Amino acid sequence: MQNNNVVLIDTIAAIATASGAGGIGVVRVSGSLAQTIANAILGHCPAPRYAAYLDFKSGDNELIDRGIAIFYPNPHSYTGEDVLELQAHGGAAVMQLLLARCIALGARQAEPGEFTRRAYLNNKMDLAQAEAVADVINASTAEAARSAMRSLSGDFSNSINTVLAKLIDLRLYVEACLDFPEEDIDFITQGKVALKLDNISKELNSVFAKAKQGSLLREGVQVVLIGQPNVGKSSLMNALAGEDIVIVTAIAGTTRDTIKNEIQISGVPLHIIDTAGLRETEDEVEKFGIARTFRALETAHIALLLLDVKHGITDKEKSILGRLPHEIAKIWVHNKIDVSQEPATIAEIDNQTHVYLSAKTGAGLDILKQQLLKLVGYQASTEGVFMARTRHLLALNQVSDHLKNATLQINAAELVAEELRLAQIGLSSITGEFTPDDLLGEIFSKFCIGK
Repeated sequence: MQNNNVVLIDTIAAIATASGAGGIGVVRVSGSLAQTIANAILGHCPAPRYAAYLDFKSGDNELIDRGIAIFYPNPHSYTGEDVLELQAHGGAAVMQLLLARCIALGARQAEPGEFTRRAYLNNKMDLAQAEAVADVINASTAEAARSAMRSLSGDFSNSINTVLAKLIDLRLYVEACLDFPEEDIDFITQGKVALKLDNISKELNSVFAKAKQGSLLREGVQVVLIGQPNVGKSSLMNALAGEDIVIVTAIAGTTRDTIKNEIQISGVPLHIIDTAGLRETEDEVEKFGIARTFRALETAHIALLLLDVKHGITDKEKSILGRLPHEIAKIWVHNKIDVSQEPATIAEIDNQTHVYLSAKTGAGLDILKQQLLKLVGYQASTEGVFMARTRHLLALNQVSDHLKNATLQINAAELVAEELRLAQIGLSSITGEFTPDDLLGEIFSKFCIGK
């Protein structure tokens, strides 16, 4: 990883729009040479923050294209540096010519996420907001996009900073009591610390609940369909997808490999995996598909155990259940109620969820969808939900643990102070106040080039 000071000295350039032909393409430049590059390509630098329709010239004064140029002087730009944006026709050749011209004039090709990294380093946004930039771009549902925009607008960071301010106040109070024992402040018996710890924990739990919802919108839920051949796994996948994704036949073993598809339920992305029917077979290809089934289960959140309602749960289904990871959520799906003439319903039997449906007619499909959302703890209303990542949830959990430890050790002031210090570091890591360079590198490397 490059030293931050070196990164900020360089002028960078990149194509900021998606690859391929398009009506409009944008080349973005950031750094001290942006104005010099504007003079060379445009003949002069446009007035700050005004769109100017100009010729884009090559090194030998040939016309590359005509388009819109906008110059943003520092610090009032996305990165906090001088920024030049050249908007031209979106053909790949034109974009490459403009980028090559910028590089010839002293810029270098930007690394993935480097523009946003500079915005973070120049205090234009904190780390949670910087991550939200990528989440807005990659959002696959409208709900995910709205949640990501809330994080980008600072809702998540503001919630974190509110809790952080109260945590710091409490830490200062505890340490003051330690530093001035002659004042004889019996802060423990007064109950102030315990009360404040409880209030902070409640606020933290509220933030975590919203972050958890946002994480579901971002990460989605992985669901694996599992069962014997011809119980309707592929039919159920097609029914959930609303289209024919998988070939359905009466021939056992038609599905020989894992087939993946993404659907949306109330804005939550569900990554559905149809798998090979589980049975004893001599077919090498089918054996390979069955092995993949169990590999898919290792990372799944939910397993749908399909069976023919007419046959019920046999020893074979019980054997399949015994091979599933213990921590995975499970739903028994009794399919083909259209044949048995049974009603669509849901039941809890021996602490296990059973859904009765017909993949063919769609009866009971909504019951299954709602149960899937219930299992992962998703609330239908996303009001106030902000986008969060796995690292955010881990940090919030760690902070919660430190607060619990502080409460358990309330009679040992030194230990309380240490737990509060660790909790402060954990919360600050979310917004980037305490974040190692290697984590920054990992976060920004997953951005697209030009952002």
